[in-house]
Amino acid sequence: MADYPIIADVSAYIVRKLREKMCPEPIPSPNNIEISSPSSQDVDYLVGLYLYDIVEDIQVISPRMIERGRAELTKPPRPFALYYMVFINGGAQMGLKDPDVQKIIGKVAQIVNDNNSVRPDELQSWLTTQEPPIVLSQAKISLEEKVRVWQAINKPYQISLFYKAAPVYLSSAEVIDTPRVVEAEIGLHVAGDNGN
Repeated sequence: MADYPIIADVSAYIVRKLREKMCPEPIPSPNNIEISSPSSQDVDYLVGLYLYDIVEDIQVISPRMIERGRAELTKPPRPFALYYMVFINGGAQMGLKDPDVQKIIGKVAQIVNDNNSVRPDELQSWLTTQEPPIVLSQAKISLEEKVRVWQAINKPYQISLFYKAAPVYLSSAEVIDTPRVVEAEIGLHVAGDNGN
Protein backbone atom coordinates (compact mmCIF):
# COMPACT_ATOMS: atom_id res chain seq x y z
CA MET A 1 0.00 0.00 0.00
CA ALA A 2 1.06 3.58 -0.61
CA ASP A 3 3.40 5.14 1.92
CA TYR A 4 2.99 8.53 3.62
CA PRO A 5 4.45 10.65 0.75
CA ILE A 6 1.37 9.74 -1.33
CA ILE A 7 -0.37 12.99 -0.35
CA ALA A 8 2.54 15.09 -1.63
CA ASP A 9 2.79 12.78 -4.66
CA VAL A 10 -0.83 13.51 -5.67
CA SER A 11 -0.17 17.27 -5.41
CA ALA A 12 3.00 16.91 -7.47
CA TYR A 13 1.09 14.90 -10.12
CA ILE A 14 -1.51 17.66 -10.54
CA VAL A 15 1.14 20.38 -10.81
CA ARG A 16 3.18 18.28 -13.26
CA LYS A 17 0.16 17.83 -15.55
CA LEU A 18 -0.66 21.55 -15.40
CA ARG A 19 2.94 22.47 -16.22
CA GLU A 20 3.07 20.00 -19.15
CA LYS A 21 -0.16 21.20 -20.74
CA MET A 22 -0.32 24.94 -19.92
CA CYS A 23 3.12 26.12 -20.97
CA PRO A 24 3.97 28.16 -22.95
CA GLU A 25 0.30 29.04 -23.60
CA PRO A 26 -1.54 30.40 -21.63
CA ILE A 27 1.20 30.31 -18.93
CA PRO A 28 4.67 31.41 -20.11
CA SER A 29 6.81 29.18 -17.85
CA PRO A 30 6.41 26.01 -15.76
CA ASN A 31 7.81 28.03 -12.84
CA ASN A 32 4.59 30.07 -12.93
CA ILE A 33 2.64 27.07 -11.54
CA GLU A 34 3.29 26.12 -7.91
CA ILE A 35 1.99 24.23 -4.89
CA SER A 36 1.20 27.16 -2.63
CA SER A 37 -1.33 28.82 -0.37
CA PRO A 38 -3.13 32.00 -1.47
CA SER A 39 -1.93 33.52 1.81
CA SER A 40 1.71 33.15 0.68
CA GLN A 41 3.42 36.45 -0.07
CA ASP A 42 5.44 34.90 -2.92
CA VAL A 43 4.57 36.71 -6.15
CA ASP A 44 6.63 34.65 -8.59
CA TYR A 45 3.88 32.32 -9.79
CA LEU A 46 0.54 32.71 -11.56
CA VAL A 47 -1.36 29.49 -10.79
CA GLY A 48 -1.41 27.96 -7.33
CA LEU A 49 -2.51 24.53 -6.13
CA TYR A 50 -3.65 24.67 -2.50
CA LEU A 51 -4.45 21.54 -0.46
CA TYR A 52 -7.02 22.93 1.97
CA ASP A 53 -8.52 19.79 3.54
CA ILE A 54 -7.84 16.08 4.11
CA VAL A 55 -10.78 13.92 5.18
CA GLU A 56 -10.83 10.22 6.06
CA ASP A 57 -13.32 8.38 3.88
CA ILE A 58 -15.24 6.33 6.45
CA GLN A 59 -17.55 4.88 3.78
CA VAL A 60 -14.76 2.69 2.39
CA ILE A 61 -14.37 -0.53 4.40
CA SER A 62 -10.87 -1.92 4.90
CA PRO A 63 -9.90 -5.41 6.12
CA ARG A 64 -8.97 -5.82 9.78
CA MET A 65 -5.29 -6.74 9.44
CA ILE A 66 -3.08 -7.40 6.43
CA GLU A 67 -0.49 -10.16 6.20
CA ARG A 68 2.99 -8.92 5.41
CA GLY A 69 5.36 -11.79 4.81
CA ARG A 70 5.03 -15.03 6.79
CA ALA A 71 5.18 -13.73 10.34
CA GLU A 72 4.02 -10.10 10.23
CA LEU A 73 0.72 -8.28 10.23
CA THR A 74 0.03 -4.62 9.64
CA LYS A 75 -2.97 -2.41 10.21
CA PRO A 76 -5.07 -1.84 7.09
CA PRO A 77 -4.52 1.30 5.00
CA ARG A 78 -6.86 4.23 5.61
CA PRO A 79 -8.64 5.85 2.65
CA PHE A 80 -8.57 9.65 2.50
CA ALA A 81 -10.06 12.32 0.25
CA LEU A 82 -7.86 15.32 -0.56
CA TYR A 83 -9.51 18.66 -1.28
CA TYR A 84 -7.73 21.16 -3.52
CA MET A 85 -8.27 24.70 -4.70
CA VAL A 86 -6.66 25.88 -7.93
CA PHE A 87 -6.40 29.66 -7.90
CA ILE A 88 -4.83 32.55 -9.77
CA ASN A 89 -2.23 34.34 -7.68
CA GLY A 90 -3.66 37.81 -7.16
CA GLY A 91 -0.29 39.05 -5.93
CA ALA A 92 1.52 38.17 -9.17
CA GLN A 93 2.78 41.23 -11.01
CA MET A 94 1.75 39.96 -14.44
CA GLY A 95 -1.04 42.45 -15.20
CA LEU A 96 -3.70 39.80 -15.84
CA LYS A 97 -7.08 41.05 -16.97
CA ASP A 98 -10.37 39.23 -16.30
CA PRO A 99 -10.45 37.55 -19.76
CA ASP A 100 -6.89 36.24 -19.13
CA VAL A 101 -7.96 34.81 -15.77
CA GLN A 102 -10.96 33.10 -17.36
CA LYS A 103 -8.79 31.55 -20.08
CA ILE A 104 -6.38 30.19 -17.48
CA ILE A 105 -9.21 28.79 -15.34
CA GLY A 106 -10.77 27.21 -18.45
CA LYS A 107 -7.47 25.57 -19.42
CA VAL A 108 -7.00 24.19 -15.87
CA ALA A 109 -10.51 22.70 -15.95
CA GLN A 110 -9.81 21.10 -19.35
CA ILE A 111 -6.49 19.60 -18.20
CA VAL A 112 -7.89 18.15 -14.97
CA ASN A 113 -10.86 16.72 -16.88
CA ASP A 114 -8.51 15.05 -19.40
CA ASN A 115 -6.15 13.72 -16.69
CA ASN A 116 -8.70 12.90 -14.01
CA SER A 117 -7.19 9.71 -12.61
CA VAL A 118 -3.82 8.27 -11.72
CA ARG A 119 -2.81 4.85 -10.41
CA PRO A 120 -0.90 4.91 -7.11
CA ASP A 121 1.89 2.78 -8.64
CA GLU A 122 2.51 5.61 -11.15
CA LEU A 123 3.20 7.88 -8.18
CA GLN A 124 5.13 5.35 -6.09
CA SER A 125 6.89 2.93 -8.43
CA TRP A 126 7.82 0.46 -5.67
CA LEU A 127 4.18 -0.49 -4.97
CA THR A 128 3.45 -4.16 -5.50
CA THR A 129 -0.24 -4.16 -4.56
CA GLN A 130 -3.04 -3.26 -6.91
CA GLU A 131 -4.85 -0.21 -5.59
CA PRO A 132 -7.79 1.58 -7.15
CA PRO A 133 -7.00 4.69 -9.19
CA ILE A 134 -7.08 8.07 -7.47
CA VAL A 135 -9.83 10.03 -9.20
CA LEU A 136 -9.91 13.82 -9.52
CA SER A 137 -13.41 15.26 -9.60
CA GLN A 138 -15.09 18.59 -8.98
CA ALA A 139 -15.61 19.06 -5.24
CA LYS A 140 -19.35 19.30 -4.67
CA ILE A 141 -19.34 22.40 -2.50
CA SER A 142 -21.50 25.51 -2.58
CA LEU A 143 -20.36 29.05 -3.29
CA GLU A 144 -20.73 29.81 0.44
CA GLU A 145 -18.32 26.97 1.27
CA LYS A 146 -15.85 28.25 -1.31
CA VAL A 147 -16.04 31.73 0.21
CA ARG A 148 -15.36 30.21 3.65
CA VAL A 149 -12.16 28.56 2.34
CA TRP A 150 -10.96 31.99 1.20
CA GLN A 151 -12.03 33.61 4.50
CA ALA A 152 -10.08 30.98 6.46
CA ILE A 153 -6.87 32.35 4.94
CA ASN A 154 -7.98 36.00 5.28
CA LYS A 155 -8.29 36.60 1.56
CA PRO A 156 -11.25 37.93 -0.43
CA TYR A 157 -13.00 35.38 -2.62
CA GLN A 158 -11.85 35.11 -6.21
CA ILE A 159 -12.83 32.74 -8.99
CA SER A 160 -11.14 29.39 -8.44
CA LEU A 161 -11.61 25.68 -9.05
CA PHE A 162 -12.20 23.12 -6.29
CA TYR A 163 -11.30 19.45 -6.68
CA LYS A 164 -11.47 16.24 -4.70
CA ALA A 165 -8.85 13.47 -5.12
CA ALA A 166 -9.97 10.08 -3.78
CA PRO A 167 -9.50 7.42 -2.65
CA VAL A 168 -5.95 8.01 -1.45
CA TYR A 169 -4.93 4.96 0.61
CA LEU A 170 -2.36 5.66 3.31
CA SER A 171 -0.58 2.59 4.69
CA SER A 172 0.18 1.96 8.35
CA ALA A 173 3.78 2.03 9.58
CA GLU A 174 2.90 -0.24 12.51
CA VAL A 175 4.00 -3.86 12.04
CA ILE A 176 2.99 -6.64 14.43
CA ASP A 177 5.14 -9.76 14.68
CA THR A 178 3.05 -12.90 14.91
CA PRO A 179 4.35 -15.87 16.89
CA ARG A 180 5.95 -18.57 14.78
CA VAL A 181 4.54 -22.09 14.84
CA VAL A 182 7.12 -24.28 16.57
CA GLU A 183 5.08 -27.41 17.15
CA ALA A 184 2.27 -28.99 15.17
CA GLU A 185 0.04 -31.93 16.04
CA ILE A 186 -1.53 -33.90 13.23
CA GLY A 187 -4.33 -36.41 13.69
CA LEU A 188 -5.67 -38.90 11.16
CA HIS A 189 -9.18 -40.26 11.12
CA VAL A 190 -10.41 -42.73 8.53
CA ALA A 191 -14.12 -42.52 7.66
CA GLY A 192 -16.06 -45.66 8.46
CA ASP A 193 -13.38 -46.96 10.82
CA ASN A 194 -14.89 -48.42 14.04
CA GLY A 195 -11.55 -48.45 15.74
CA ASN A 196 -10.96 -52.17 14.81
